Amino acid sequence: MEAIDNNPKYKALIITARELFWKHGFKRVSVQEICTTAGVSKMTFYKFFPNKTELAKQVFSNEVEDGIEKFNLLIDEDISVHDKIERMILLKAEGTNNISKEFMQDFYLGSEPELKAFVEEKTREAWNGFLDTWKKAQRVGIFRDDLKPEFLLQVSFGLIELMKDERLTGIYPSTQELMLEFTRFIAYGITPRN
Repeated sequence: MEAIDNNPKYKALIITARELFWKHGFKRVSVQEICTTAGVSKMTFYKFFPNKTELAKQVFSNEVEDGIEKFNLLIDEDISVHDKIERMILLKAEGTNNISKEFMQDFYLGSEPELKAFVEEKTREAWNGFLDTWKKAQRVGIFRDDLKPEFLLQVSFGLIELMKDERLTGIYPSTQELMLEFTRFIAYGITPRN
């Protein structure tokens, strides 16, 4: 896989697809649009991916793996707990930048069942791999030692259900703002921050 990851056309497809999927969701983006924007032919696209769904899965997998890597590095940094929490929120902001309601609908809420199932499975896999890092963070005092990480997993899936509520989503100017509100609520509760 290393050779393909370094292929400039493959990289262009991944980067372009991420940008377009985050902005417009899965259904509204065509293979042709991805190829045109990336400057890659459709023939080349199909050398790398059998279809748009497999490309979307690879893009999502890359995001999850990148997020896990950044989180693990952050846990090991020699900075205060407060700064680590702030950086975690910043990482969430970077990962959700330009994320649209269409993206949430297509990837998380079920308008694209194959993607929804993949996202749920990938999320569970990530959380299972994340447990060791979580326990390490608890041992060094970053997270409460009495908080079970499985609770956060369930709460995260609950957020996905909340995204279906038009009244709630209508309160926020963007999907990213709602996701950041959720992240800040988990990190700080309802107490004011400095």
